[in-house]
Amino acid sequence: MEPVFLTKLVSHNNDWLSVRQATIAENIANSNTPGFRSRDVEPFTSVISKTQLAMAATNSGHLGTVMEVAEPSDVKKGDSWLVTHSGNSVSVEQELMKAGEVARNHALNTSIAKSFHRMYLASLK
Repeated sequence: MEPVFLTKLVSHNNDWLSVRQATIAENIANSNTPGFRSRDVEPFTSVISKTQLAMAATNSGHLGTVMEVAEPSDVKKGDSWLVTHSGNSVSVEQELMKAGEVARNHALNTSIAKSFHRMYLASLK
């Protein structure tokens, strides 16, 4: 088992966010294409839950050496708000809300990375 590094986790989340943003942009670009179905990527929490990460005690003094692994929940794709007579299921409003969510998550990742960078610098001083 490899150790979990927060900066690596933030990097993976940023990679996932860029894929999701590209998918949202594709949906918006095809909002007038007949028969186009909107797409979305698998949620990051379910991607991470498939990695089978568990905490491990490296010292006998650590608390909670036995940890129960949480069972993943089923994730279902939601339907689009709007399906036109041409079969297109892209709702621009819904896609823009998803894009806003991606932007907020990216800003959160950036602030976490900045905080840890400041912590690293403070520990080196």
